[in-house]
Order: sequence, then structure tokens, then C-alpha cells
Amino acid sequence: MPFFVIAEHMANGLLAGSYFIVLALGLSLIFSLGGVVNLAHGAFYALGAYFAYEAQRLFGFFPAMVISPVAVALIGIVVERLALRRLYGEDPALGLLFTFGLAMVVEQSLRLIWGVSGLPFAIPEALRGQVFLGEFIYSRFRLTVLAVAAFTVLACWLLLNKTAFGLIVRAGTRDPDMVRALGINLQPVLTMIFALGVALAALAGVMSAPLAGVQPAMGSQIVTAAFVVVVIGGLGSFWGVVYAGLLVGVVRGLTVLLWPPAAEASMYVLMILILLLRPRGLAGEKFEKFE
Repeated sequence: MPFFVIAEHMANGLLAGSYFIVLALGLSLIFSLGGVVNLAHGAFYALGAYFAYEAQRLFGFFPAMVISPVAVALIGIVVERLALRRLYGEDPALGLLFTFGLAMVVEQSLRLIWGVSGLPFAIPEALRGQVFLGEFIYSRFRLTVLAVAAFTVLACWLLLNKTAFGLIVRAGTRDPDMVRALGINLQPVLTMIFALGVALAALAGVMSAPLAGVQPAMGSQIVTAAFVVVVIGGLGSFWGVVYAGLLVGVVRGLTVLLWPPAAEASMYVLMILILLLRPRGLAGEKFEKFE
């Protein structure tokens, strides 16, 4: 089998992994600090794609990459402040039920507003075409998506490790009682983390829209993969999520090449194998639930 064929499938796997990483980072941040399993994360992913669909018609694709995540972040702030905040410290099942219901409401709302059929989302003119590296040929848009995902990971790491806000987030994840004892109110921090998390989901939706299209159920189709990446990477681990996303993407890409019918199942098999060897995932950390 020619090497460039293997390289192309690995690159496609990394592309899928980049969506998983951006989506799973937001999911992991929300869970690590708030202890909430956000089943509506895929709904925010779909919202990001639909908002970008409308924004790119008015302003172009690149402004839409900013407008859509910001708009979804604002919606996330409203949801967290009016509803989700009431569930912190309560039975975790309440958070699961609320976010599950929210996901269903958003998905049906998308059908009512934009219809049940998928919407075409064209690749922007500036990013069309191919990049040739010897026998290896790859889409310019896909390379751009990989670059945006890498920049997003770096920006999130810098925010969490090189700023005062990030210091509070990391301290709140590990020992919220001590943070409160120091007189720091974690409620605004948690609101901003929720907003950041759903904005990352929206950004993943924007990046995937030109390749996968836009349709109401797109969130429910990818959120399971995001949960798999979080579990494989380890709860509370930033780099664990990144490594897991890359690993899942590459495994899926190579499975598509070698045994296409098993491509979807490959990530679940990988999750089982890793959890058997490392029950906390690749780099899981202990954390205290915020109350």
C-alpha cells in the first residue's frame, strides 16, 4: 500500500481528532470545575454551525468563526445563570436530566427554525484548492482546520496556566473549599468556564460545517465521540484530552483504510482497552466537585 495513501488517511484521522479535541476540551472544563456532565454539549455544537451558516452569508466565513462562538457563549451564560447554577451541589442526575432535556429542546428548535433538511455550507473561496507535498495531496481548508485547532489548544493552555483566571480555575478544580476560604467567589468563574466550554463546542461546529454540512441532529451524532475522548484522556486532564483526541482520530482514520465497517466501533474498542489498563484514562486527575 503506498505511503501517501496511509498518510492521507492519518491526516483525515487527525482532522476528525481536531474536532473531538476542541469539543471535548469544553466538555472536560465544564465537568472538572462544576461536576456537571453536559449532555447538551452537542446541541451547542450544532448551534455554532447554524449561527455560522447565517453569519457567513452576511459577513463571510472568517468573521463567522468569531461571531458564532461568541453568540453561543452568551447563550451559555444565560443558561448557566438562570438554570444550571441551581443544580450545583444537587444530585448529579438532575444535571443529566436538565442538559438532556435542553439538548432535545435545542435540536427540535433547530428543526422548527431551519427545517428538517440539511443546509449546504460551502468552503470559503480563499481556502479552496489543494496543497501538494510530493505524492501527498491535501485540502487547504482541512489544513486550516488543523491549524485553528492547534491554535485553540495553545490559547486554552495559556489561559489556564499563565493567567490569574486560570490559576483560580485550577485551584477550584482541585480544592474548591480552600478557594472559598480565601474569599474567592467561584460562581462567576464557573459561569465563564461554562461560556468558554460551549464556545469551544460552537467553534468545532463552525469548523466541521463546510465538510459535514449543517443539520439538526449533527450535535447528537458527535457528542458521544467527545465523551469517549474525555474518558480516554482522563477526567480533569487537559493534555489527556488532547492526546486522546489525536489517538482516537488516528485509530479511526487507519480503521477506515483497513476495515471501513469497523471505523465507528474502533473508538469504543480503544476506550475499553485503555480503561482496562488505566481505569482513570491516559492522564486522569483527582478533583473535588464544586458546590
